[in-house]
Amino acid sequence: MRPYMMYNPWMITPPAFLAFLIPFFATLAILDLVVRGYALWKAGRNNQPYWFVALLIFNTMGILPVIYILFFRKDRVASPKKPETRRKKK
Repeated sequence: MRPYMMYNPWMITPPAFLAFLIPFFATLAILDLVVRGYALWKAGRNNQPYWFVALLIFNTMGILPVIYILFFRKDRVASPKKPETRRKKK
């Protein structure tokens, strides 16, 4: 073994480093799946085929679905309207 590779206290061994990365990327993939599914469901229900195809094809790790959900979906919650009341005729 080479002398400079024998011991380095700052070196992270590959198994320990991967032990951190695997749960991180698994959580990120599950979060992306949930957000993408919700955005695809909203785009399909709102009859927005271009958004549906873009969300289905492009993998942006949740960025494009969040942009769609926050800014471009049609059925945002609006302020409640007062129901119209009819006046009774006398």
